[in-house]
Amino acid sequence: MSSTTNNEVTHDFPPLGIRAFKDGTVERLKGAEIVPPSTDPITGVRSKDVIINPQTGLSARIYSPKTANPTHKKLPLLIYFHGGGFCIETAFSPTYHNYLNSLAAEANAVIVSVDYRRAPEYPLPIAYNDSWTAIKWAASHSERGGDEVWLNDYVDLDEVFFAGDSAGANIAHNMAVRVGLEGLDGARLVGIALVHAYFWGKEPIGKEGDNIMGKAFAENLWLFVCPSSSGADDPLMNPVKDPNFSKLGCGKVLVCVAEKDMLRDRGWYYKEELEKSGWWGGVVEVMEARGEGHVFHLFNPTCGNATAMLKRVAAFMN
Repeated sequence: MSSTTNNEVTHDFPPLGIRAFKDGTVERLKGAEIVPPSTDPITGVRSKDVIINPQTGLSARIYSPKTANPTHKKLPLLIYFHGGGFCIETAFSPTYHNYLNSLAAEANAVIVSVDYRRAPEYPLPIAYNDSWTAIKWAASHSERGGDEVWLNDYVDLDEVFFAGDSAGANIAHNMAVRVGLEGLDGARLVGIALVHAYFWGKEPIGKEGDNIMGKAFAENLWLFVCPSSSGADDPLMNPVKDPNFSKLGCGKVLVCVAEKDMLRDRGWYYKEELEKSGWWGGVVEVMEARGEGHVFHLFNPTCGNATAMLKRVAAFMN
């Protein structure tokens, strides 16, 4: 698709490779490639795709490590939310397929990677609602009561974790708050791992005020994907403005930040404010990757910092 004089561009985000046109159409130049489920030849991790809600098309890719066996000890469940600014990438992209094969093997965990519907065709809060539907679907497999055999046979629903990167980390946090408010029948959320979380706010934190272009990008993207929002201090984007921040429904949190990421200071701020909030949970930790930028581990998964972070997230779940 290309723009014409009769179909002007209304929003353009070159770093993400997405633009929207006046007629409502959208062009995605990144994050559109998909790969089929498979058995990974390196890790032995198996994957398959499932439909969670046929009415909306909500689906997921499930990963099972080669150790999974219905006669053995059951494994932790990680529910993963992919990044991409709420508007690019999918649960089926090669970037996430490769990363989650590695994480499932390293953590010895079953992973459900949620393919939530994306903005702008499906503006927020649709991605949050889809994610909650996927979580409730996973929890419905308590006492082997669900329709997905891998979750019935392999998963310990008393050992559930949420994780995500960038926009996906934003979703993971907001889903954990919802668990704290509503509970999760049939399952127990142990912890959340937030990697380079897409949080923001009107008042700059740390060096954010020095990055005028970055600030504009973060705020404009948010209003693009959530046009009904009040702005950067919306509790969905700025968690410390959420009156339910302290009700985060898990006992531990891992925050991963990168030194050269414009979201770095926001990650540290999240940690500091969560500790002061009265949250009942136990521990919130931060891991910082020196010399790295936003979601570096997806672009350079074999570098030393990416390997270290993979091991840290896996250890967090064990």
